[in-house]
Amino acid sequence: MTANMATRFYPRLLTPPEQSFFLFGPRGSGKSTWARRAFPNAYRFDLLDEGLYQELLSDASLFASRLRTFKRGGWVWVDEVQRLPSLLNEVHRFIEEAGLRFILTGSSARKLRRTGVNLLAGRALTRTMYPLLPAELGRDFDLEKVLSYGSLPIVWSSPSKQETLKAYVQTYLKEEIQAEALARNLAGFSRFLPVAALFHAQTLNVSALARDAGVSRMTVSGYLDVLEDTLLAFRLPAYEAKLRVRERKHPKLYWIDPGLVRAVKRQLTPLAQEERGALLEGLVAVVLRAYGEYTGLFDDLAFWSPTDAAKTEVDVLLRKGDRFVAIEVKSSPRLSSDALPGLRAIGSLRGLERRILVYTGMRELRTEDGIDAWPVQRLFEAIESKTLF
Repeated sequence: MTANMATRFYPRLLTPPEQSFFLFGPRGSGKSTWARRAFPNAYRFDLLDEGLYQELLSDASLFASRLRTFKRGGWVWVDEVQRLPSLLNEVHRFIEEAGLRFILTGSSARKLRRTGVNLLAGRALTRTMYPLLPAELGRDFDLEKVLSYGSLPIVWSSPSKQETLKAYVQTYLKEEIQAEALARNLAGFSRFLPVAALFHAQTLNVSALARDAGVSRMTVSGYLDVLEDTLLAFRLPAYEAKLRVRERKHPKLYWIDPGLVRAVKRQLTPLAQEERGALLEGLVAVVLRAYGEYTGLFDDLAFWSPTDAAKTEVDVLLRKGDRFVAIEVKSSPRLSSDALPGLRAIGSLRGLERRILVYTGMRELRTEDGIDAWPVQRLFEAIESKTLF
């Protein structure tokens, strides 16, 4: 990678809100870079500045004193707001009384909720920053590279991606978990992480995860909450409408970035064929989730899996109003009938407009019963152009 590539800025799809908002996202996802460019005139309180942090920790009234000097309607940026949740009381007051608008960035809302602070009672929107999406990377998008190392900006711009990913995991354990007291048993949480990475794009079996990590089932449930609250993973629910059979209720687990999955498993060697399927499915799920939040592409995102046969499951089911699109993801470069049972089984769902098999081949095809087979890039183009429905 050249020096120019290492410092390249990628425009993000997130639209700047016109009112106060929280912006959460994993460390290294580009929140600060985006905020700096979207709001160049905002006054910034950087709570990673230890001097400022200690000053406001000892005397929070200094925050209000500074806010009084700003013009009505101006923008104020509080970075890493979870470090001093008590500041939100003053944020609330100055939104109401002085008409100030706030950018409140951080890597987790967990500490804010746990300390019971004022979350502004609907006076601030909530937005999420995701890793770089294919459309944001543009011509630099490389599926093999993204599946191998992910697309967090902090990693993507690094000339030593493997080392950066390793350091990222250690930083996460130290700063997000230990320093923020999110998990009391750090050793147990460290054992849990690689086991949780094995469940990427899999239906969650909390009991098995607890057994393999050597901690209790209740502890694992709490650890999964930590992963979600620090925005490194999310759980995708099963579709619950009544079809011919009863749907399974257990969610699937997706990590937010393929590189993090591999780093947590300590598996940063060249991509193995057996890991491609889960990594590609996870990438598609994350891209869809991001567009759902950024553009309102759909109303609900779920997976479909009747209890009678695992082969009939469908990776993603999108709902927009009373219309549905079903998507199955396969890492094979060839279209095979073995990949179609789920999409055929869901064909009777009322409102189903399209069934799509995403694969790594180059040709766009259609089966006799109306299932579309799309290359990965074709799916991303349809997502970006909002032509899935």
